[in-house]
Order: sequence, then structure tokens, then C-alpha cells
Amino acid sequence: MTANMHAFANGAELAGKLADKVAETLSAAIATRGSASIAVSGGSTPKAFFQALSSRSIDWDKVTVTLVDERFVPADNPRSNHLLVQENLLKDKAAAARFLPLYQAAASVEEAAVIATEETEAVGHPFDVAILGMGNDGHTASFFPGGSNLKAALDPNTPRGIITMEAEGAGEPRLTFTFSSLQDARLLVLHIEGEGKKDVLAKAEAAGEETEMPIRAMLRRAASPVEIYWAP
Repeated sequence: MTANMHAFANGAELAGKLADKVAETLSAAIATRGSASIAVSGGSTPKAFFQALSSRSIDWDKVTVTLVDERFVPADNPRSNHLLVQENLLKDKAAAARFLPLYQAAASVEEAAVIATEETEAVGHPFDVAILGMGNDGHTASFFPGGSNLKAALDPNTPRGIITMEAEGAGEPRLTFTFSSLQDARLLVLHIEGEGKKDVLAKAEAAGEETEMPIRAMLRRAASPVEIYWAP
């Protein structure tokens, strides 16, 4: 387990520094391979980071943006992560990026997962950047404690791609990249803010089951070091 803590004075400083680090990583990927990929998370925490990143000068037309996870709701739904990214990241300079949604207008969430897996395969792997969040229950991506497909999602032998998840704490059914899809990102970030989240992290770093606090799977088993970006 390798986790590196980067602490900042406040959310604004964190947003700027993380945007710098991500822009540098994406630019290096473009210089090396001609393209770059980033998977981002929803929630209120990343808004300031998205806005900072959208103004960074990189070759955005060579960047593919996708989501770590998504609710099974259309892009115009206020609870959609797609909408959050559309409004806060895919603007200014970053408007030139290519966006790959996870939500698909399919008859079922299972069908949507199959289509999204096919669509996102084209991005190649590993991701250059994956930005994870964490809930107060220790979930990350849509790996919820008690989730319908949690064991499969966390199993390193489950292939890369999108899996469905339903859980009490999740609201709508979810689409989420599997553990194997995210854990080897060239830059793997856990972005959390507030003293409460720091306490949850401390609990996750202690002994206990991964199914109880799924963020433990990333902290313990990810192939890439987890870079923790935190501000009070």
C-alpha cells in the first residue's frame, strides 16, 4: 500500500495545485503517445478543480474525458455526473476535449453497462489520470458497502470495463468502472476535503474488511500509488 498525502491550506489552493499536476500529466502523455485520457468523479468536491483545469493550456483536442462512475439518469438530470462535468470542466479551453459518457439510453442499466464498456474500450488503458472521491461510508467510484455487484467490482480478476451497482446509499442504479480499470492509472488521485473525510480516511487505513469500506481496496491493492489531495 502506497498512499502519499498532499495537504493544502484550503479548497482553492488544492484545486489549483491538482489542476497543475493533472495538466502536466496529460501533457506528458500527449507528448509521449499523442493522446491522453482522464476519468473524473462527480459530487460537489471536484467543482473548483474542474473549473481550474478547464483553463489550463494543454492540447485538449487530444484528451478524452470520461467518468469514474455515473447514475443511470440522462445527461440533463440534475443528479447526472455528465451534467456536472459539462458545466464545470468541458468549457473554456477544455471545451475541445472529447467526452465519453457512461450513461446510455438503453432499456436497462445492464444493457447500458455493456454499451459503455464497448464505447470506453477505445480509450485504451491504463488511464493517464483517474480522480477518485470518497463518501462518508468509505465508498469510492460506485463501490458501495452492501452494493449488488460489490465483490465482482473489487475483484482484480473482473475485467476492465463498466459494471452495474445498486445499493441503499446510491439512490439510482449506477454504472461504474471496475477496480481493475482504475487501479493502475498513471496518476491515481483521491480528492477529499474537510476534517470529516480525513477521519473517514483514517478509519479506512485501519484494519477491516474491504467490503465494509471499499476505498480500502484502492488504498491496499492499487498498482499505482494513491496520491491523496486533501484540504480542510
